[in-house]
Amino acid sequence: MPRRVRFVPEGGALMEVTVRTDQSRMLLRPSPVLNEIVLGVLGRAQRLYGVQCSAVVFMSTHWHALLQVDDALQLSRFMQFVDSNLALEVGRLVDWPNGLWAGRYHAIPVSEEEEAQVGRLRYLLAHGVKEGLVGRVTEWPGVHSAKATLEGKPLKGLWFNRTQEYAARNRGEDFGRLKYATEEELVLSPLPCWSDCTPEEYRERVKGLVEDIEAEARAGRESRGLEPLGVEAILKQNPHTRPNHPKKSPAPLFHAMKKEIRETFWVAYSTFVAAFREAADQLKAGDRLARFPVGSFPPGLPFVRAHPAMPP
Repeated sequence: MPRRVRFVPEGGALMEVTVRTDQSRMLLRPSPVLNEIVLGVLGRAQRLYGVQCSAVVFMSTHWHALLQVDDALQLSRFMQFVDSNLALEVGRLVDWPNGLWAGRYHAIPVSEEEEAQVGRLRYLLAHGVKEGLVGRVTEWPGVHSAKATLEGKPLKGLWFNRTQEYAARNRGEDFGRLKYATEEELVLSPLPCWSDCTPEEYRERVKGLVEDIEAEARAGRESRGLEPLGVEAILKQNPHTRPNHPKKSPAPLFHAMKKEIRETFWVAYSTFVAAFREAADQLKAGDRLARFPVGSFPPGLPFVRAHPAMPP
């Protein structure tokens, strides 16, 4: 099956990003050390590439984020930095020599509709509770932006400069774990549709979503006579464990509520893909001047930011 052409709507968009671990193994099982590594990598990537983050959650088998990006190149650079560095750090931490990720990240545009954006935020906030792992959103022991949003606490982690560590070892230097570590912070931004809210108003709206999520999950557990798995059991899980029935469902092309908005997205995407494929065929035939659509990654060529002016 061919790879889906990367697409970010012109002018930028809110994107829901998902990355899954190899074979859906619990390689991202929460721990204090993993949490500080994850936040350190995310914070540094944000500082380098300027991506805004509205929400993030790391489960044991995958992670999600709602990111505000200007174009596909900015998103690609951010995700490449995050996934490549986490692959090295997590592989070392949990003794996993194989590739950490099951494949490329999935990035889905979210429309400007308030209902669509809030719906995706609610989906991310529900992680940990909707699976019956914990009873309250803020109890999830891994990286989860809900607590930072609700309590106003910064999401800080550590970036470990492995290049400096390598040079120090070559010099025969004896150093501690934190000698070449620096603090990084992942800064959260409100949803675009709620960007006019004051911090207090935004916090109250997120609090309302969380309370609704927890009440719904509690009612579901009570109807089935179940209790949450609990933090202690989560932390005891073997990160090499592979779930018996990993969740598999097709990812949509975009998140939108109204039919006309979905149709607008579809027209924009299909036009973009058609132009890309036509240019790819021309390039394959030897035409090095093939005009790929703005915002695309031509095979073996630089990202297209704009087309040069045509000669008279």
